[in-house]
Amino acid sequence: MVMGSLGQETDLLVIGAGPGGYVAALRAADLGREVILVEERDLLGGVCLIEGCIPSKALIHAVEVAHLARESERLGVIGGGVTIDIDKLRRHKQQTVRALTSGVRSLLDNRNVEVVRGRARFTGPGEVRLEGADVASIRFRHAIIATGSHGARLPFGDDLPLWGSREALELPEVPKSLLVIGGGYIGLELGFVYAGLGSKVTVVEMLPQLLTGADPDLAAVVARRAAKRFDDVLLEARVEKVTKTKTGFSVTIAHGGETKRRTFGQVLVAVGRTPNTGDLGLDAAGITLDEHGRIPVDEACRTSVPGIFAIGDVTPGPMLAHRASRQAKVAAEVIAGHPAAFDNVAIPGVVFTEPELSWVGITEQEAREQDLAVRVGRFPLSALGRARAMGSTEGMVKVIADAESGLVLGVGIVGPHASDLISEGALAIEMGATLEDLAVTIHPHPTLSEALMEAAEVALGSVVHLARRPT
Repeated sequence: MVMGSLGQETDLLVIGAGPGGYVAALRAADLGREVILVEERDLLGGVCLIEGCIPSKALIHAVEVAHLARESERLGVIGGGVTIDIDKLRRHKQQTVRALTSGVRSLLDNRNVEVVRGRARFTGPGEVRLEGADVASIRFRHAIIATGSHGARLPFGDDLPLWGSREALELPEVPKSLLVIGGGYIGLELGFVYAGLGSKVTVVEMLPQLLTGADPDLAAVVARRAAKRFDDVLLEARVEKVTKTKTGFSVTIAHGGETKRRTFGQVLVAVGRTPNTGDLGLDAAGITLDEHGRIPVDEACRTSVPGIFAIGDVTPGPMLAHRASRQAKVAAEVIAGHPAAFDNVAIPGVVFTEPELSWVGITEQEAREQDLAVRVGRFPLSALGRARAMGSTEGMVKVIADAESGLVLGVGIVGPHASDLISEGALAIEMGATLEDLAVTIHPHPTLSEALMEAAEVALGSVVHLARRPT
């Protein structure tokens, strides 16, 4: 363990260089603050950039390009056999990550942000000690904790070479068979990747629905595609035991009242994420965690300790990179004396499966559970000209609005480019748009974005591109 002997002082210390931490450092530097950014890794960008969001999308895109090429004969495009060169795909992913991490480093250098590699632990409310760094300690006026999260573990298997998302994204091999434990967004995204690369994929999910949190009618579209691409999908199932064999893993699965033993070449654990709040010396700083191991903060991202802020996955709320980046700007601006608050009401969620699924605001299921009076408009992609032209008609756009005022409360999309289209729904909710605002906004034709306008018209009862129901 390397420890320095020198101490430093700074106006703002940022701990963690992910999409929350490095954005906070950049924004604070732009506002005239002296900033030191501490990061354990050699590369900057955090889990999202190095071993999460970005590399997974590089793999997902390649797999879907190959799948589309294989399926293109129905569109009249005839080509030869399509294969994927794993070595080239791995290099593409690595080059993508290197380019972006280098970009982060350049931005920080451009702002004169000092980057210190090491692990920080609080020794009090105004100082941290560092391990693995040339600097022994840093005293600060303000600090932002942005240490992110890590993959949750199962209550067994610590001594087994099971994959988490990090190992899976390294593409060490393409196993003949892959068990994915967890039917959330990470499990399904990686399941689609490895199915596209040739693995026989089985997904085990404890709950009765894949992608819990999304509306069932939207998740069902992805589930139908998963049933076609995967070898098996087991809902309301539980993995009870995993043992290593000479050729892979023997797994005991409880499902449908029976317990069966099956063998797989590899096992991927994707059962959620846990905030990185342990071993930071938070007790010494005077910070108390909630029952989920997260740091409570107010709208300004302040903790209960003056001068210490927290953002991203270590705070209550969705564990999403874009939430962390928004909180980062709020915290930096508050520290610099500017009026700012994390008062956003719309945080989009996206699942990069095939087809993509996205939602923002309240879901229809949540509205029903809360006994809210809402109007819901659904428009199927099968009735949309652009989707027909693309040959991608499976999916829909849904808008949920207050029954009396027409205020847009939520939007859900499942279909091609849902990740891009959901931003219009987020903007509508943030600006307080109504169904009529969406319906009378002229959308270019023929585009996928028209589906949101059409869904608003369905909710208003004025849609013209669907058959009228008998009265």
